[in-house]
Amino acid sequence: MKASESPHEQNPEFSIALVNYKTLELTKTCLNLLQQHLGNNRIPIWVVDNGSNDDSVEYLRTLEWIKLIERTPTDGEAGHIAHGKALDMILDRVDTDYLFLLHTDTFIFDKEVFAMMLNKCTKKPNTIAVGCTEQIDRGIIRTAWRFTSRFFKHYFRRLKIALHLPSKTPKAYRETHLKSFCTLWNCKLIKQNGLHFLMDNRVPGYTLQDRTTELGYNIEFISAHKLFKYLDHIQSGTVAAAGGYSPTHRRTKMYNEITKRLSDAQAK
Repeated sequence: MKASESPHEQNPEFSIALVNYKTLELTKTCLNLLQQHLGNNRIPIWVVDNGSNDDSVEYLRTLEWIKLIERTPTDGEAGHIAHGKALDMILDRVDTDYLFLLHTDTFIFDKEVFAMMLNKCTKKPNTIAVGCTEQIDRGIIRTAWRFTSRFFKHYFRRLKIALHLPSKTPKAYRETHLKSFCTLWNCKLIKQNGLHFLMDNRVPGYTLQDRTTELGYNIEFISAHKLFKYLDHIQSGTVAAAGGYSPTHRRTKMYNEITKRLSDAQAK
């Protein structure tokens, strides 16, 4: 493992954390947008490469303005576990009170998103995280339909179980955990309580959110409608970029459509 250092402000308000794994084009676009919007502010941008062994890590090594950590995952390590361990490596090293978690398939178009989320985190002293529970903006109609269909499916399955009929386990009809494609965490409070992003086999941050809520800390939720005014996110774009879905999978198609749109916009 090695880290490359870059100069930054004496007391920046926050740092940014990214984890790269075989997503060269996504990572380039994500970092180019961050440099475009934050380059003059010298915000510390930490990037962990999770053993890509491809052109993406070679590209990262050329960037003197990021703090690069090269990590070697253990054999058979699940993707979300590798991601969580990478985030904890960054958490151990940051010296700012706040840390923005971004995915390499998150594209910031308006830098005011950082000020907006930071303001929500600082206006209440016990706020430990700010973020969104949805990974895409489905709009009012699709969001309402998704909630309603999940609500009825949840209680229909519970009814079948109560009647001793065969049924699948009822799933939660409402998302409650922040999604890490763009989430702000109060590192100072996390460290004060001896906590981490990866605390078990769940998605990194889920148990952290549950534990800190139990401790009485506040979580600020931002609607997808508001958050996506500042950015775009390819749902599971990192998985699609690494070939995790078939060419005909809807998320692969979504990934191809959005990356083409971004490429065309940058070429103009």
